Amino acid sequence: MNEPLSHGFRLWPLGDRALSIELADDASEETALRVRAVAEDFLARPVPGVLDVVPAVCTVTLHYEPLAVESVAEASTPYAALAQQVSARIASLNPKTVPPPRTVEIPVCYGGAFGEDLDALAHAHGMSADDVTALHCAPLYRVQMLGFAPGFAYLSGLDRRLATPRRATPRKRVPGGSVAIGGELTGVYPLDLPGGWHVIGRSPVRFFDPDRNPPSRLGPGDRVRFVAIGPEQYDRLRQEDRWP
Repeated sequence: MNEPLSHGFRLWPLGDRALSIELADDASEETALRVRAVAEDFLARPVPGVLDVVPAVCTVTLHYEPLAVESVAEASTPYAALAQQVSARIASLNPKTVPPPRTVEIPVCYGGAFGEDLDALAHAHGMSADDVTALHCAPLYRVQMLGFAPGFAYLSGLDRRLATPRRATPRKRVPGGSVAIGGELTGVYPLDLPGGWHVIGRSPVRFFDPDRNPPSRLGPGDRVRFVAIGPEQYDRLRQEDRWP
């Protein structure tokens, strides 16, 4: 039986060249499934005039060229015409048809020169560095969205005992591959970037490459598990430059 996504969604214009679809107001597993269902459908079956599909935690935003949107009866503007088409499409979608998410294992060398904030973060929570590493590796995380920088995945599922407010003073440069904690989330810096999250380790694999398709190692809805490795294994994997 078809279970439509139409219940509760809301559309609104985001400027004069984007339409945003709000599918929920939380960051639950159900919301993530709804976002994936809508985003993947619009990517697989493009709507004329739509240039880009951008999924987030609770929304999917469609960037469009107004002059290329197909006209619709009783729609006086390109936005209104696109909104009618989007509403009809969403009403027919079934989230249960979305393929299961990928599970990606990410090797991480924790602490020392690879994770300069690990000891301080462990001390702040009354734990050892090994305790923090074990807790960080235990969950199966979910990619809520990509944002901030190309390939930066916001990962939910962090053990609440590790939740830590961002640094009071951000760093001007955080090395690409750095695994960090910011608030109730964790993530990996895909490139050398400024950042205010607490760096606890580093992965030897690349997370963004504009010459690959897709360019980001992780995508919305993916599951992520961190695996602790030592410095020697880090160096070996860095040289192999693996990309699944």
